[in-house]
Amino acid sequence: MLFNSLDFSIFLPLVFIFYWFFINKNLKLQNFFLLVVSYIFYSWWDWRFLTLIFISSVVDYFVGLKLEDSKDLNRKYYLYLSLFINLGLLGFFKYYNFFISSFIDAFTFFGIPFEINTLKIILPVGISFYTFQTLSYTIDVYNNKLKPTNDLIQFMAFVSFFPQLVAGPIERAKNLLPQFAKKRKFNYLKAVDGLKQILWGLFKKIIIADNCAEYVNLIFDNSADYNGGTLLLGAILFAFQIYGDFSGYSDIAIGTARLFGFNLMQNFAVPYFSRDIGEFWRRWHISLSTWFRDYLYIPLGGSRGSLLKKTRNIFVIFIVSGFWHGAAWTFIIWGFLHALYFLPLLLFNTNRDNLGTVAEGKILPSIKDLYNMSTTFILVALALVVFRADNIEHAYAYLSKVFSLSVINYPELLPIKTILFLIGFIIIEWLGRKEEYGIEKVFNVFAKPIRWGIYYIFIFIIFYFSGQNQDFIYFQF
Repeated sequence: MLFNSLDFSIFLPLVFIFYWFFINKNLKLQNFFLLVVSYIFYSWWDWRFLTLIFISSVVDYFVGLKLEDSKDLNRKYYLYLSLFINLGLLGFFKYYNFFISSFIDAFTFFGIPFEINTLKIILPVGISFYTFQTLSYTIDVYNNKLKPTNDLIQFMAFVSFFPQLVAGPIERAKNLLPQFAKKRKFNYLKAVDGLKQILWGLFKKIIIADNCAEYVNLIFDNSADYNGGTLLLGAILFAFQIYGDFSGYSDIAIGTARLFGFNLMQNFAVPYFSRDIGEFWRRWHISLSTWFRDYLYIPLGGSRGSLLKKTRNIFVIFIVSGFWHGAAWTFIIWGFLHALYFLPLLLFNTNRDNLGTVAEGKILPSIKDLYNMSTTFILVALALVVFRADNIEHAYAYLSKVFSLSVINYPELLPIKTILFLIGFIIIEWLGRKEEYGIEKVFNVFAKPIRWGIYYIFIFIIFYFSGQNQDFIYFQF
């Protein structure tokens, strides 16, 4: 069920009304209801994949209880059991054919004919997201950072919570799970704030991402026919498409959760205003980058040890992050490029130079900040060409034109309407760069009737200027 679909526009109000008007006095019933509607929400794609969520939930629930009761040696075995089952399911459904194909290609490269049949495996929607979410519970219980719950329904509702089930944010158990254990009361101001964030998320998705997608698909699918200037424009538009698409989903998810009394973590913090790659990754897909930081980077040694070890850890974290996104060499190379981008920050120890809000207290950025933001954005956009390309050969041919003299040619496609929307979008994001989402407070300078008038204008724009309906990009991960 898509957030920008008619189905969801009917589903959400019905769930909201029943949740607050009929079962609001019984916490256990509320949690059971959320579990049921979350399973209905997910089964809209394919009910068979509910089995995988159910297995992950039940396994980690009982592993958590065993970790609490077991001695040191046995605790490791239970942790390994959780890792084996969860990562095993993820690996089979997401990476089996990739490894088989790569294995065959390696033998063929050395002139050895080799044949293994691949399988027609359908990738379950959101499997990477809910697998990491439930693993955070097991690992935190193992490290004594969280007490296990003895309420199975509560835990299953946490794993399958429908607003962020299929594309995040990847919530930590220690943040979201305790919220299922507390009585929730309807809060009007919180609900209104949630609706505002949903509105902003829909604007990002339908107006920014979907309108950009029309030209991005045209340019990338016919890249051999266009000059370098057009391909550079395509790279820039894709950067805004994927940001509008993914951060838009996160905004809708966070806003929807707020309607039901839950607080989810911020997943994007205006990443395209970053002044270096380190800052970019502190602001982009925050729930994933912090997950890898806490459960992979720090256990590897983090920024401690020799320069060689720190460099190794950086490359591991970025390459694994790329591989998390998909079973293709393009994603791995995309991660590798970001490791290379990060390397100068590591060598000169400047990774944490830009921790605050850019141009804080100022209307406009300085020339230095503007240069740094532009450079960082271009580096990110060029790496995203590899992310978006069909294969390595396509990415190489695309970037070859971008780095050729033809890049100075005027773009052969110029989507004026989309560019105007992007300009307005960037202005709002800049004005609201200190807030959790763009329109959280930016219109508070106006009287209430004017503010509501502006929100209705947003609704009109969303309906009137909507692009061709596109699936959320991160559903494939």
